[in-house]
Amino acid sequence: MESETVAGNSLAYDVVELALGWVGILVSPRGLRRTSLPEPSVEAAMSALGPEIGQAAHDPGAVGPYMSKIASYLSGEAVDLTRLPVDPHRGTDFFHRAWAACRTIPAGETRTYAWLAEAAGRPRAVRAAGQAMARNPLPLVVPCHRVVGSDGGLHGFGGSVGLPLKRRLLELERRGGVVAA
Repeated sequence: MESETVAGNSLAYDVVELALGWVGILVSPRGLRRTSLPEPSVEAAMSALGPEIGQAAHDPGAVGPYMSKIASYLSGEAVDLTRLPVDPHRGTDFFHRAWAACRTIPAGETRTYAWLAEAAGRPRAVRAAGQAMARNPLPLVVPCHRVVGSDGGLHGFGGSVGLPLKRRLLELERRGGVVAA
C-alpha cells in the first residue's frame, strides 16, 4: 500500500465524503497513522486527524488505496480492514496491546471493556481499556465500535457523531456485508 509519494518520514492525508460522512486519513510510509470516523463536515474530519496534519501533504494518490477499502467498508461491502498496515506511533504499551486485541473482534460481534483489558494483558485495567478505545487513532480499522459495556450497552463512542454511528456500524456488520474491520 505504500505510495512512492510517501517516502522517508513524510506524511500524506486526504479527506473524502463517503457513504456515512466525511472521512479523513493520515498515512506514513509504514501505514495508516490516523483515521477519522465519518464526520458531518470536512473540517471535523480534518480536525480528527490531529496536529500532524500540519506536517502532511495533501496527497489523494498516497491515501487512495486505504480510502478505497474504507469506502467499501462503509458501503456495506465485505472488506477486511485488518490487513491494512497501521502505524499508531503514539500511545502506551498497554494501549497498543488493547488496539491489537480490538482488531481481533470479529465483524458484527462485540466484546466488553473487561474482555479487552484481559486480552491486552491487564484484566483489572478495565478503565484503561476504555481510555485506549477513547484515544484510538484508527477508528474503523481498530474497531472500537465493537467494544461495549459489561451490560452489553453501547457506551463511550467518540467523534461528533457518537453512539448513533456506533449502532449503525454494528448493524451494518451484522447484516453480513462486512467481514472484518
